[in-house]
Amino acid sequence: MSELPLIDRAHLTAQTFGDGDLADEVLGLFVEQGRRLTPLIAAVDRPAAERADFAHTLKGAALGVGAARVAAVSAAVEADLRAGEAAPDLPALEAAVSATLAHIEEDGAGPGT
Repeated sequence: MSELPLIDRAHLTAQTFGDGDLADEVLGLFVEQGRRLTPLIAAVDRPAAERADFAHTLKGAALGVGAARVAAVSAAVEADLRAGEAAPDLPALEAAVSATLAHIEEDGAGPGT
């Protein structure tokens, strides 16, 4: 999945009608969601169904901004959790989220920008 883009700028531009300020705002919201949801998905003390719901939410947010890698890994983790898999690929999810958030912040988008 590493061949998938961190952020598909063409998709993001289409979603935000070419409005750069709106794109930055949407990316900022995605950064906040990524930071909030990733630990909740990884929390093994939570019910699997709840963690799957968090993964589903992250997947939807990722699809909205064109974060294809996060969306794909979130979908896989969600499916594993719903299927009762004992060990969904949390390291892959954390790596995809971390790389994507770093990419967004390097581009100058995100909270406070």
